[in-house]
Amino acid sequence: MADSEAFAFVCDQLEEKTPLDRLAARGTVRLALKQAGLEARSVTPDQMKVVVEKVLPGELSSRGIEAGETTCAAIAGGLRSLAPGELVETPDAVFKRLGGGA
Repeated sequence: MADSEAFAFVCDQLEEKTPLDRLAARGTVRLALKQAGLEARSVTPDQMKVVVEKVLPGELSSRGIEAGETTCAAIAGGLRSLAPGELVETPDAVFKRLGGGA
């Protein structure tokens, strides 16, 4: 399954606004998502906004990128332009629903 539009947007913005290349930007965002318990393929713009504001600045700082909070604030602002999108149902949610545990 393809990555979400929100994930792709944040990665593109990191490439544009920081010295990170494509691979490093995508890896950094994936690590931030993992810390938040989210996946690149199913993260919504609202969820990604929280990750960008709360988790990503620390990831950027650990990579020696200055002004990470300012950069993340600009990226979070751009996430507002994305459509909320449909929430992708996770495998856990499907199994809970099918097993009657929902």
